Amino acid sequence: MARHIDQQTADIFGNDSIQIKMPVLVRLEYLKPNPWNPNAVAKPELELLKLNIQKSGFCFPIVVIEISETEYMIVDGFHRHLAAKHFKMEYVPVVILDAEVSELMSATIRFNRARGTHQINQMSVIVSDLVNNGLTDDEVAKNLGMDADEVLRLKQNSGMPDLFIDHEYSAAWEPKYD
Repeated sequence: MARHIDQQTADIFGNDSIQIKMPVLVRLEYLKPNPWNPNAVAKPELELLKLNIQKSGFCFPIVVIEISETEYMIVDGFHRHLAAKHFKMEYVPVVILDAEVSELMSATIRFNRARGTHQINQMSVIVSDLVNNGLTDDEVAKNLGMDADEVLRLKQNSGMPDLFIDHEYSAAWEPKYD
């Protein structure tokens, strides 16, 4: 039987110095974007986020501050908020923070920057593994939110000629004979 854990309770998990924030469900219509978020996501990445939520579920709660019982300002998760709107979700999981505005602004930037970037060599290994497991280049591109050129570059970076066995090459130039 599952038990309800209050969001502010952390000591039951054995964490004396790090508080564990438990998600709660809030009506989607209560969420409002903050005015300071500098993060932007290109359309392909937003579409990938929607695909990920559709296939894997809403795995990461939106981080908010509570303005009132019916208004929550988003600190982190604006694009998940957009995806939830796209899917017409009535409720979304949120984690509620309680801090000064300056700390919340900093938290927004920390959340965005902490996600890091994907390293080329590791992405090449992932693409290689997916191709070796039978996915086509188109399937890899769709599942990872890439275009065909990016998949090709990562395959080239892998240094594995096996990845190009079924690749169709274009006639970029034709030799001229005198």
